[in-house]
Parts: sequence; C-alpha cells; structure tokens
Amino acid sequence: MYFTYCDSPLDGILLVSDGDCLTGLYLLPEQTRLRPGKDWVRDNVGLLVEVERQIKAYFAGELRKFTIPVRLQGTAFQQRVWQLLPEIGFGETVSYGELAKQLGQPQAVRAVGSANGRNPVCIIVPCHRVVGAKGQLTGYSGGVKRKQWLLTHEQKIAASS
Repeated sequence: MYFTYCDSPLDGILLVSDGDCLTGLYLLPEQTRLRPGKDWVRDNVGLLVEVERQIKAYFAGELRKFTIPVRLQGTAFQQRVWQLLPEIGFGETVSYGELAKQLGQPQAVRAVGSANGRNPVCIIVPCHRVVGAKGQLTGYSGGVKRKQWLLTHEQKIAASS
C-alpha cells in the first residue's frame, strides 16, 4: 500500500493507493479509522502525486472531472451505487431516492444511503452530491459542514461558467 497526505481547504486528506489505482481518499480528522501501517510506503513520485495535483486543481476551480484510476472494494450493491455517483453533474445533486430508482430498487433508499456513506474515495467519486428527499443535507462521512462546502464550491464554479 502507498500513501501520502495533502492539504486542502477542508483540512488534511489521506490518499491511499495500491500502486495502480487510488483506493482511498479520507478527510482528516473525521475519517481517521484508517492509518498507514508499518509496511505502507509514502508515495512522493507515483500515482498519488497526480491525485494530489488533480485534487488541488479541483479546489482551485480548475478541474470538474477527475481522470484518476480508482479501485473501490465493496459489495455488488455498493459497487452499483458507486458507479452512479460520477454521473451526477458537477454542482448538481440527486436524492438517495432518485439513486434507488435508477438502480431499479425504489424501496432501497436506506441501502443506497449506507452504500453512499461507505464510499472510500470521496470527492473523486462524488458522494457529497447525494442529498435527502427534500434537498436537505444528510450524513457525510467527512462531516455535513464539509459536504455543504463542497456543494457550494461546485455550484459557484458551475454558475460562473
């Protein structure tokens, strides 16, 4: 496993890679369940350098779509939910219920919410763009204040284009 830290307007970010793909993006300190192990290697020249460059471009308002290879480990249902997230437009939101309908399982709203919350590559796989039925901000593994910040950031950039 490879890792690095990068700064952002949302505090620190821990990036994790298997060497070929990004496998984790964790906002610190809220998402500190994962810590680099003794056998992990700090990546200062490989994939994570490009990940950090794209993240910084996103926060600077210069990037709307990431081109980073990701490998997300989860159940088949989680994978289906996560595949829908990048299809949500930059600066836009959809509800958990809308995602459940897109999956052909309109009653699976809570399961969609649970899968969304387990997304290991937040921001890049934009789980922050999923909101409650009436547009309310509900849980976010990095904290609801950060979810609001990300949505406001994207909406300002989208409106200025």
